[in-house]
Amino acid sequence: MPTSTTVSPMTPATVWLARGRHAGGAAEDVLRRSLEQRKRSRAIDDFLELPEAGTEAGTEAGTEAGTEAGPEAGTEDGTEAGTGAGIEAAPAERVFEARWRVEEKTVTVRARIVVTPGPDGGQEWILVAEAERPWNDDWPSPAALFWPEEPDVAWDRDGAVELSLGKINPLPEDDKDTRRLFRNAVPGGWHIHVVVHEAMTTDERGRVPVARWLPAGLRHRVVEHRAAPQQLRGVNWALRDAGVQVPRGGAVVLPGTPAPDGYDAEDFSVRAVFLDGSKPAGLVDAVTRYAALPRPLPDGAEDALTALREDWHLLTLQEELERQRGLVAMYAEALEAMTKSRDLYREAAERAHEALAAYHESAEAVPVRQQPSDAPAASPLQQLTRTFERLKSRSQRPVAPSRDEP
Repeated sequence: MPTSTTVSPMTPATVWLARGRHAGGAAEDVLRRSLEQRKRSRAIDDFLELPEAGTEAGTEAGTEAGTEAGPEAGTEDGTEAGTGAGIEAAPAERVFEARWRVEEKTVTVRARIVVTPGPDGGQEWILVAEAERPWNDDWPSPAALFWPEEPDVAWDRDGAVELSLGKINPLPEDDKDTRRLFRNAVPGGWHIHVVVHEAMTTDERGRVPVARWLPAGLRHRVVEHRAAPQQLRGVNWALRDAGVQVPRGGAVVLPGTPAPDGYDAEDFSVRAVFLDGSKPAGLVDAVTRYAALPRPLPDGAEDALTALREDWHLLTLQEELERQRGLVAMYAEALEAMTKSRDLYREAAERAHEALAAYHESAEAVPVRQQPSDAPAASPLQQLTRTFERLKSRSQRPVAPSRDEP
Protein backbone atom coordinates (compact mmCIF):
# COMPACT_ATOMS: atom_id res chain seq x y z
CA MET A 1 0.00 0.00 0.00
CA PRO A 2 1.47 3.41 -0.90
CA THR A 3 2.24 5.66 2.01
CA SER A 4 1.68 9.38 2.05
CA THR A 5 4.76 11.59 2.32
CA THR A 6 2.79 14.61 3.55
CA VAL A 7 4.02 15.81 6.92
CA SER A 8 1.38 17.44 9.13
CA PRO A 9 2.41 20.69 10.84
CA MET A 10 3.03 20.47 14.56
CA THR A 11 0.75 22.01 17.15
CA PRO A 12 2.29 25.27 18.42
CA ALA A 13 3.08 25.40 22.12
CA THR A 14 0.88 28.49 22.48
CA VAL A 15 -2.27 26.81 21.14
CA TRP A 16 -5.12 25.03 22.94
CA LEU A 17 -7.48 22.86 20.86
CA ALA A 18 -10.77 21.10 21.51
CA ARG A 19 -13.63 19.68 19.53
CA GLY A 20 -17.06 18.43 20.54
CA ARG A 21 -20.72 18.11 19.83
CA HIS A 22 -23.71 20.00 21.20
CA ALA A 23 -26.62 17.58 21.46
CA GLY A 24 -29.41 20.12 21.67
CA GLY A 25 -30.44 22.78 19.19
CA ALA A 26 -29.63 26.49 18.99
CA ALA A 27 -26.05 26.25 20.23
CA GLU A 28 -25.52 29.90 19.27
CA ASP A 29 -28.12 30.97 21.84
CA VAL A 30 -26.38 28.96 24.55
CA LEU A 31 -23.01 30.43 23.65
CA ARG A 32 -24.36 33.96 23.52
CA ARG A 33 -25.90 33.75 27.01
CA SER A 34 -22.81 32.10 28.46
CA LEU A 35 -20.41 34.67 27.01
CA GLU A 36 -22.56 37.54 28.21
CA GLN A 37 -22.50 36.08 31.71
CA ARG A 38 -18.72 35.60 31.56
CA LYS A 39 -18.29 39.20 30.46
CA ARG A 40 -20.45 40.51 33.31
CA SER A 41 -18.43 38.49 35.80
CA ARG A 42 -15.20 39.71 34.15
CA ALA A 43 -14.00 36.19 33.45
CA ILE A 44 -13.44 37.41 29.90
CA ASP A 45 -12.67 40.91 28.64
CA ASP A 46 -14.98 40.89 25.64
CA PHE A 47 -16.58 38.70 22.99
CA LEU A 48 -17.95 39.14 19.50
CA GLU A 49 -20.49 37.21 17.47
CA LEU A 50 -19.59 37.42 13.80
CA PRO A 51 -22.42 38.02 11.33
CA GLU A 52 -23.56 34.88 9.62
CA ALA A 53 -21.50 34.43 6.47
CA GLY A 54 -23.45 34.45 3.23
CA THR A 55 -26.63 35.97 4.66
CA GLU A 56 -26.55 38.89 2.23
CA ALA A 57 -25.80 36.57 -0.68
CA GLY A 58 -28.71 34.35 0.31
CA THR A 59 -31.04 37.33 0.62
CA GLU A 60 -30.01 38.66 -2.77
CA ALA A 61 -30.48 35.27 -4.37
CA GLY A 62 -33.93 34.97 -2.82
CA THR A 63 -34.94 38.47 -3.83
CA GLU A 64 -33.75 37.94 -7.39
CA ALA A 65 -35.58 34.64 -7.69
CA GLY A 66 -38.76 36.15 -6.26
CA THR A 67 -38.56 39.15 -8.58
CA GLU A 68 -38.19 36.95 -11.66
CA ALA A 69 -41.06 34.67 -10.70
CA GLY A 70 -43.32 37.39 -9.26
CA PRO A 71 -44.54 39.21 -12.37
CA GLU A 72 -45.56 35.99 -14.11
CA ALA A 73 -46.67 33.76 -11.25
CA GLY A 74 -48.22 36.44 -9.07
CA THR A 75 -47.16 37.99 -5.79
CA GLU A 76 -47.73 34.85 -3.77
CA ASP A 77 -45.62 32.60 -6.00
CA GLY A 78 -42.89 35.20 -6.32
CA THR A 79 -42.70 35.67 -2.57
CA GLU A 80 -42.50 31.95 -1.93
CA ALA A 81 -39.82 31.41 -4.54
CA GLY A 82 -37.71 34.29 -3.27
CA THR A 83 -37.96 33.32 0.38
CA GLY A 84 -37.17 29.69 -0.29
CA ALA A 85 -34.08 30.48 -2.36
CA GLY A 86 -32.82 32.87 0.31
CA ILE A 87 -33.17 30.31 3.10
CA GLU A 88 -31.41 27.56 1.15
CA ALA A 89 -28.49 29.80 0.19
CA ALA A 90 -27.71 30.91 3.76
CA PRO A 91 -25.17 28.67 5.54
CA ALA A 92 -25.68 27.65 9.15
CA GLU A 93 -22.09 28.18 10.40
CA ARG A 94 -21.82 30.46 13.43
CA VAL A 95 -18.60 31.99 14.76
CA PHE A 96 -17.84 33.56 18.16
CA GLU A 97 -14.64 35.26 19.27
CA ALA A 98 -13.56 35.99 22.83
CA ARG A 99 -10.51 37.31 24.62
CA TRP A 100 -9.35 37.25 28.22
CA ARG A 101 -6.18 37.59 30.25
CA VAL A 102 -4.38 35.15 32.53
CA GLU A 103 -1.31 35.20 34.75
CA GLU A 104 -2.62 38.17 36.75
CA LYS A 105 -3.88 39.90 33.59
CA THR A 106 -0.45 39.90 31.95
CA VAL A 107 -1.00 37.32 29.18
CA THR A 108 -3.73 37.76 26.58
CA VAL A 109 -5.62 34.77 25.20
CA ARG A 110 -7.62 34.92 21.99
CA ALA A 111 -10.13 32.17 21.21
CA ARG A 112 -12.48 31.36 18.37
CA ILE A 113 -15.27 28.78 18.24
CA VAL A 114 -17.03 27.63 15.06
CA VAL A 115 -20.39 25.84 15.29
CA THR A 116 -21.69 23.87 12.31
CA PRO A 117 -24.76 21.63 11.93
CA GLY A 118 -24.23 17.92 12.61
CA PRO A 119 -25.60 14.93 10.71
CA ASP A 120 -28.26 13.98 13.27
CA GLY A 121 -29.65 17.33 14.32
CA GLY A 122 -26.84 18.21 16.75
CA GLN A 123 -24.13 20.80 16.19
CA GLU A 124 -20.39 20.21 15.91
CA TRP A 125 -18.00 22.75 17.37
CA ILE A 126 -14.27 23.42 17.08
CA LEU A 127 -12.55 25.67 19.58
CA VAL A 128 -9.05 27.12 19.08
CA ALA A 129 -7.32 29.37 21.61
CA GLU A 130 -3.87 30.93 21.45
CA ALA A 131 -1.94 32.77 24.13
CA GLU A 132 0.95 35.20 23.93
CA ARG A 133 3.11 32.65 25.77
CA PRO A 134 3.33 28.84 25.76
CA TRP A 135 0.11 27.38 27.08
CA ASN A 136 -0.13 26.51 30.75
CA ASP A 137 -2.62 23.76 31.61
CA ASP A 138 -3.31 25.45 34.94
CA TRP A 139 -5.02 28.28 33.09
CA PRO A 140 -8.83 28.17 32.78
CA SER A 141 -10.22 25.87 30.14
CA PRO A 142 -11.39 27.88 27.10
CA ALA A 143 -14.26 25.43 26.68
CA ALA A 144 -15.49 26.22 30.19
CA LEU A 145 -15.43 29.95 29.37
CA PHE A 146 -17.46 29.56 26.17
CA TRP A 147 -19.96 26.95 27.38
CA PRO A 148 -22.06 27.13 30.56
CA GLU A 149 -21.41 24.88 33.52
CA GLU A 150 -24.93 23.48 33.58
CA PRO A 151 -25.64 19.75 33.78
CA ASP A 152 -28.64 19.95 31.47
CA VAL A 153 -26.64 21.50 28.59
CA ALA A 154 -25.02 18.61 26.72
CA TRP A 155 -22.18 20.31 24.88
CA ASP A 156 -19.29 18.14 26.14
CA ARG A 157 -19.64 15.25 23.71
CA ASP A 158 -17.06 13.74 21.40
CA GLY A 159 -17.93 14.71 17.86
CA ALA A 160 -16.90 11.37 16.32
CA VAL A 161 -18.76 9.01 18.66
CA GLU A 162 -21.22 9.34 21.52
CA LEU A 163 -18.68 9.84 24.32
CA SER A 164 -18.51 12.41 27.09
CA LEU A 165 -15.54 14.67 27.65
CA GLY A 166 -14.17 14.67 31.15
CA LYS A 167 -16.60 11.99 32.36
CA ILE A 168 -16.63 8.20 32.71
CA ASN A 169 -17.62 6.25 29.60
CA PRO A 170 -18.32 2.56 30.32
CA LEU A 171 -17.08 0.25 27.58
CA PRO A 172 -19.58 -1.88 25.61
CA GLU A 173 -20.25 -5.42 26.77
CA ASP A 174 -19.39 -6.92 23.39
CA ASP A 175 -15.67 -7.12 22.60
CA LYS A 176 -16.20 -6.39 18.91
CA ASP A 177 -18.12 -3.25 19.77
CA THR A 178 -15.26 -2.20 22.03
CA ARG A 179 -12.76 -2.72 19.23
CA ARG A 180 -14.93 -0.76 16.82
CA LEU A 181 -15.28 2.02 19.38
CA PHE A 182 -11.51 2.43 19.71
CA ARG A 183 -11.07 2.41 15.94
CA ASN A 184 -13.59 5.20 15.48
CA ALA A 185 -12.83 7.31 18.53
CA VAL A 186 -9.03 7.36 18.80
CA PRO A 187 -7.98 8.60 15.31
CA GLY A 188 -7.93 12.33 14.67
CA GLY A 189 -5.72 13.49 17.52
CA TRP A 190 -8.23 15.81 19.16
CA HIS A 191 -8.63 14.06 22.53
CA ILE A 192 -6.54 12.14 25.02
CA HIS A 193 -8.04 8.68 25.50
CA VAL A 194 -7.48 6.86 28.79
CA VAL A 195 -8.56 3.28 29.57
CA VAL A 196 -9.05 2.41 33.26
CA HIS A 197 -9.74 -1.15 34.46
CA GLU A 198 -11.66 -1.72 37.67
CA ALA A 199 -10.07 -4.53 39.65
CA MET A 200 -13.35 -4.93 41.51
CA THR A 201 -16.78 -3.36 41.36
CA THR A 202 -16.51 0.13 42.77
CA ASP A 203 -18.86 2.17 44.90
CA GLU A 204 -19.72 5.85 44.58
CA ARG A 205 -16.26 6.87 45.72
CA GLY A 206 -14.71 5.01 42.82
CA ARG A 207 -17.02 6.62 40.24
CA VAL A 208 -15.03 9.84 40.21
CA PRO A 209 -13.60 10.58 36.74
CA VAL A 210 -9.91 11.22 36.37
CA ALA A 211 -10.66 14.65 34.84
CA ARG A 212 -11.61 15.90 38.29
CA TRP A 213 -7.97 15.67 39.35
CA LEU A 214 -6.46 17.07 36.16
CA PRO A 215 -5.43 20.71 35.58
CA ALA A 216 -8.24 22.91 34.30
CA GLY A 217 -6.78 23.08 30.82
CA LEU A 218 -6.95 19.28 30.38
CA ARG A 219 -10.40 18.49 31.75
CA HIS A 220 -12.21 18.96 28.45
CA ARG A 221 -9.60 17.20 26.37
CA VAL A 222 -9.68 13.78 28.07
CA VAL A 223 -12.00 10.88 27.24
CA GLU A 224 -11.99 8.23 29.99
CA HIS A 225 -13.03 4.68 29.10
CA ARG A 226 -13.90 2.49 32.11
CA ALA A 227 -13.71 -1.31 31.87
CA ALA A 228 -15.56 -3.55 34.31
CA PRO A 229 -13.64 -6.29 36.19
CA GLN A 230 -14.72 -9.05 33.77
CA GLN A 231 -13.78 -7.03 30.65
CA LEU A 232 -9.99 -7.07 31.03
CA ARG A 233 -9.34 -9.82 28.49
CA GLY A 234 -11.73 -8.40 25.89
CA VAL A 235 -10.33 -4.89 26.30
CA ASN A 236 -6.75 -6.03 25.76
CA TRP A 237 -7.89 -7.96 22.69
CA ALA A 238 -9.50 -4.79 21.34
CA LEU A 239 -6.33 -2.79 22.05
CA ARG A 240 -4.03 -5.06 20.04
CA ASP A 241 -4.20 -2.72 17.05
CA ALA A 242 -2.95 0.15 19.22
CA GLY A 243 -0.02 -1.92 20.51
CA VAL A 244 -0.80 -1.33 24.20
CA GLN A 245 -2.24 -3.34 27.09
CA VAL A 246 -4.03 -2.20 30.22
CA PRO A 247 -2.78 -3.77 33.48
CA ARG A 248 -5.26 -5.44 35.80
CA GLY A 249 -6.58 -2.73 38.10
CA GLY A 250 -4.49 -0.15 36.27
CA ALA A 251 -4.74 2.24 33.36
CA VAL A 252 -3.06 3.19 30.10
CA VAL A 253 -2.99 6.35 27.99
CA LEU A 254 -3.63 5.37 24.38
CA PRO A 255 -1.09 6.57 21.80
CA GLY A 256 -3.63 8.01 19.40
CA THR A 257 -3.40 8.11 15.62
CA PRO A 258 -0.85 9.27 14.80
CA ALA A 259 1.13 8.66 17.97
CA PRO A 260 3.10 11.68 19.20
CA ASP A 261 6.87 11.65 19.11
CA GLY A 262 8.34 10.25 22.31
CA TYR A 263 5.43 7.99 23.17
CA ASP A 264 6.29 4.66 24.78
CA ALA A 265 3.59 2.30 26.05
CA GLU A 266 5.50 1.46 29.23
CA ASP A 267 5.96 5.13 30.15
CA PHE A 268 2.23 5.81 29.91
CA SER A 269 0.97 2.65 31.57
CA VAL A 270 -0.05 2.79 35.24
CA ARG A 271 0.14 -0.46 37.19
CA ALA A 272 -2.42 0.36 39.85
CA VAL A 273 -5.20 2.91 40.13
CA PHE A 274 -6.98 3.01 43.46
CA LEU A 275 -10.60 3.91 42.82
CA ASP A 276 -11.40 4.93 46.37
CA GLY A 277 -11.99 8.62 45.85
CA SER A 278 -8.37 9.59 46.36
CA LYS A 279 -6.29 11.34 43.74
CA PRO A 280 -4.74 8.84 41.25
CA ALA A 281 -1.37 10.56 41.20
CA GLY A 282 0.25 8.09 38.79
CA LEU A 283 -2.52 8.39 36.23
CA VAL A 284 -2.66 12.18 36.52
CA ASP A 285 1.08 12.34 35.93
CA ALA A 286 0.85 10.08 32.87
CA VAL A 287 -1.92 12.16 31.30
CA THR A 288 -0.08 15.41 32.02
CA ARG A 289 3.15 14.12 30.49
CA TYR A 290 1.28 12.86 27.46
CA ALA A 291 -0.36 16.26 26.90
CA ALA A 292 3.09 17.90 26.92
CA LEU A 293 4.41 15.74 24.06
CA PRO A 294 4.83 17.47 20.68
CA ARG A 295 2.10 16.27 18.36
CA PRO A 296 0.78 17.12 14.88
CA LEU A 297 -2.23 19.32 14.45
CA PRO A 298 -5.46 17.27 14.57
CA ASP A 299 -7.61 16.80 11.50
CA GLY A 300 -9.22 20.10 10.56
CA ALA A 301 -7.31 22.14 13.15
CA GLU A 302 -4.98 23.82 10.67
CA ASP A 303 -7.79 25.73 8.96
CA ALA A 304 -9.27 26.72 12.32
CA LEU A 305 -5.91 28.01 13.56
CA THR A 306 -5.35 29.96 10.34
CA ALA A 307 -8.77 31.58 10.70
CA LEU A 308 -7.97 32.56 14.30
CA ARG A 309 -4.73 34.24 13.28
CA GLU A 310 -5.69 35.83 9.96
CA ASP A 311 -9.43 36.51 10.28
CA TRP A 312 -9.60 38.01 13.76
CA HIS A 313 -12.18 40.76 14.31
CA LEU A 314 -12.28 41.42 18.07
CA LEU A 315 -9.65 44.17 18.26
CA THR A 316 -8.87 46.58 21.06
CA LEU A 317 -8.48 50.30 20.37
CA GLN A 318 -4.71 49.97 20.39
CA GLU A 319 -4.82 47.00 18.01
CA GLU A 320 -7.21 48.86 15.71
CA LEU A 321 -4.88 51.86 15.71
CA GLU A 322 -1.89 49.67 14.88
CA ARG A 323 -3.89 47.98 12.16
CA GLN A 324 -4.82 51.31 10.58
CA ARG A 325 -1.20 52.44 10.78
CA GLY A 326 -0.16 49.26 9.04
CA LEU A 327 -2.72 49.87 6.30
CA VAL A 328 -1.49 53.44 5.86
CA ALA A 329 2.10 52.23 5.61
CA MET A 330 1.10 49.58 3.10
CA TYR A 331 -0.79 52.09 0.96
CA ALA A 332 2.15 54.51 1.15
CA GLU A 333 4.53 51.83 -0.08
CA ALA A 334 2.15 50.93 -2.90
CA LEU A 335 1.81 54.60 -3.89
CA GLU A 336 5.58 55.06 -3.85
CA ALA A 337 6.02 51.98 -6.03
CA MET A 338 3.41 53.28 -8.48
CA THR A 339 5.12 56.69 -8.57
CA LYS A 340 8.49 55.11 -9.33
CA SER A 341 6.93 52.99 -12.06
CA ARG A 342 5.27 56.08 -13.57
CA ASP A 343 8.59 57.97 -13.57
CA LEU A 344 10.36 55.04 -15.21
CA TYR A 345 7.69 54.78 -17.91
CA ARG A 346 7.87 58.53 -18.52
CA GLU A 347 11.64 58.46 -18.85
CA ALA A 348 11.48 55.51 -21.21
CA ALA A 349 8.85 57.28 -23.36
CA GLU A 350 10.97 60.45 -23.56
CA ARG A 351 14.01 58.46 -24.67
CA ALA A 352 11.91 56.71 -27.30
CA HIS A 353 10.67 60.05 -28.68
CA GLU A 354 14.21 61.43 -28.78
CA ALA A 355 15.44 58.37 -30.64
CA LEU A 356 12.57 58.65 -33.15
CA ALA A 357 13.26 62.36 -33.77
CA ALA A 358 16.97 61.67 -34.30
CA TYR A 359 16.08 58.98 -36.80
CA HIS A 360 13.85 61.35 -38.82
CA GLU A 361 16.56 64.05 -38.89
CA SER A 362 19.18 61.61 -40.14
CA ALA A 363 16.76 60.31 -42.82
CA GLU A 364 16.14 63.85 -44.19
CA ALA A 365 19.87 64.69 -44.36
CA VAL A 366 20.76 61.79 -46.73
CA PRO A 367 20.24 62.73 -50.53
CA VAL A 368 17.78 60.66 -52.48
CA ARG A 369 19.55 58.53 -55.10
CA GLN A 370 17.96 58.09 -58.55
CA GLN A 371 16.89 54.53 -58.93
CA PRO A 372 18.19 52.87 -62.17
CA SER A 373 15.60 51.86 -64.78
CA ASP A 374 14.95 48.24 -65.34
CA ALA A 375 15.34 48.59 -69.18
CA PRO A 376 19.00 49.15 -70.28
CA ALA A 377 19.70 52.28 -72.43
CA ALA A 378 20.29 51.63 -76.22
CA SER A 379 23.77 52.29 -77.69
CA PRO A 380 24.25 54.75 -80.74
CA LEU A 381 25.06 51.87 -83.10
CA GLN A 382 21.87 50.09 -82.25
CA GLN A 383 19.85 53.29 -82.84
CA LEU A 384 21.47 53.78 -86.31
CA THR A 385 20.74 50.18 -87.27
CA ARG A 386 17.11 50.52 -86.29
CA THR A 387 16.79 53.73 -88.45
CA PHE A 388 18.13 51.96 -91.57
CA GLU A 389 15.74 49.08 -91.02
CA ARG A 390 12.76 51.44 -90.87
CA LEU A 391 13.85 53.22 -94.14
CA LYS A 392 14.36 49.90 -95.91
CA SER A 393 10.92 48.69 -94.95
CA ARG A 394 9.31 51.85 -96.29
CA SER A 395 11.12 51.61 -99.67
CA GLN A 396 9.84 48.08 -100.21
CA ARG A 397 6.16 48.93 -99.75
CA PRO A 398 4.09 48.88 -103.09
CA VAL A 399 3.04 52.24 -104.49
CA ALA A 400 -0.73 52.70 -104.83
CA PRO A 401 -1.87 53.55 -108.48
CA SER A 402 -2.95 57.07 -109.24
CA ARG A 403 -6.53 57.87 -110.12
CA ASP A 404 -5.54 59.35 -113.53
CA GLU A 405 -3.95 56.19 -114.70
CA PRO A 406 -6.12 53.76 -116.69
